[in-house]
Amino acid sequence: MSLTPSSMVALGSPAPDFLLPDTTNEAALTSFQDVKKSKGLLVMFICNHCPYVKHLRQGLAQLGRDYGNSDLGLVAINSNDASSYPEDGPDAMAAEAVAAGYSFPYLFDESQSVARAFDATCTPDFFLFDGLDMLVYRGQFDASRPGDSVPVTGTDVRAAMDALLAASQPEKAQKPSVGCSIKWRR
Repeated sequence: MSLTPSSMVALGSPAPDFLLPDTTNEAALTSFQDVKKSKGLLVMFICNHCPYVKHLRQGLAQLGRDYGNSDLGLVAINSNDASSYPEDGPDAMAAEAVAAGYSFPYLFDESQSVARAFDATCTPDFFLFDGLDMLVYRGQFDASRPGDSVPVTGTDVRAAMDALLAASQPEKAQKPSVGCSIKWRR
């Protein structure tokens, strides 16, 4: 497994907007503003085949269940090149969302322009924006990695989300996410 860290975009950066098809609702085109709630939005760059994402799969589904009714929105985006990685195409994404129990939209970034706008580099890669659409967290889900004995809890992302829900700011000391590199078109 190759190990790619997240780019750690500057805190306070504005949220890039997007308009992407939702593989969990084939009639929907979804934008940042569609999924954002009053306290903000967590944007997760994930995919189907990455072992780092597979390792977090149940934790991501639980995060969706735990925060789905909160004042924070959640959305996942897959920007991998589906022509080279067909298991990351829209039909497979829709099936994965059902199989994993994802309760959040799972969007397909076929052009990869959204991943570039966010400066996303790996799967998984997490970006939390506040109610003013400013970046307040970017980094790891938690310290768990495939093959280690650290349980998947989502501690880091949850602490940042809980801070926003409590009308405070997440800790500034944040650790980069690591995972597979986004599979860019050639």
